[in-house]
Amino acid sequence: MAPPNGNDRTTPGTTRRSLLAGVAALGVVGTAGCSRVATASSEDGGDLLDRMRAAGVVRLGIAGEIPFGYIDKDGKLTGEAPELARVVFKRLGVDRVQPVPTEFGSLIPGLNSQQFDVVAAGMYVNPERCEQVIFSDPDYQMLDSFIVRKGNPLGLRGYQDVVAKKARFATGTGYAEIQYAVEAGYAESDILIVPDQVAGLNAVEAGRVDVFAGTALTTREVVKKSAKAESTKPFKPIVGGKPKVDGGAFAFRPTETRLRDAFNSELRKLKKSGELLRILKPFGFTEAEMTDLTAKELCGG
Repeated sequence: MAPPNGNDRTTPGTTRRSLLAGVAALGVVGTAGCSRVATASSEDGGDLLDRMRAAGVVRLGIAGEIPFGYIDKDGKLTGEAPELARVVFKRLGVDRVQPVPTEFGSLIPGLNSQQFDVVAAGMYVNPERCEQVIFSDPDYQMLDSFIVRKGNPLGLRGYQDVVAKKARFATGTGYAEIQYAVEAGYAESDILIVPDQVAGLNAVEAGRVDVFAGTALTTREVVKKSAKAESTKPFKPIVGGKPKVDGGAFAFRPTETRLRDAFNSELRKLKKSGELLRILKPFGFTEAEMTDLTAKELCGG
């Protein structure tokens, strides 16, 4: 779920999603990762995997964001990234995962200062972040979608349609969709900013706006019980004149290439067998979110 430019999720146009209700539950395990992990690896390629195997635990940096990585109402660590981490690290000989909750903007600094071993927060891969950490290949890709009134009366299927139809447009606080709408020619001052997709759905249902933009996953999930609204078919926003697809992945310290490569090896097996979709499906992911994108592609390499 997060900013394509830098680490600050509040910068306009930089985040794939805003902080959701899961953050409220972080107090349940707020002390889980107070102590630091062992000192940085000195071996070529890193020895963190060996140390985690010996300790039997991997510490996961999470940001309390549904559905990517959060603590549920029963105090259990869950989400697409932690559940995938459980499977991959067990295959790598590490039986236990331990959450280290932090703010989204603190994930990369926290990783590089060794407060935890891996970022498991569905973080978007982009060139700016690739200068600070190394990423696994993405375990999911994400397109955009709109929440509109039933029947999509204005025929809104992309940001260019929103501009052409002069539709009343809303999106979430800090969402990347702000940037995408502005790039299409929508005046940023005319965008209604709401807290999240639930508020966006309410605005569409109440007729305050014609359209709310978010990720295909979040819009699809939030309209399931709505009698007045629906989500549009997922689409690729146009950025710099080209269709853009985002991908979320695990982040590692730059020294830990051996761990990253081992993780990628197991991830490829899960993709090939179809087990990856089985793991992610309970969190709203579908075949449309499965991807063959690589970190190298998204890093611009």
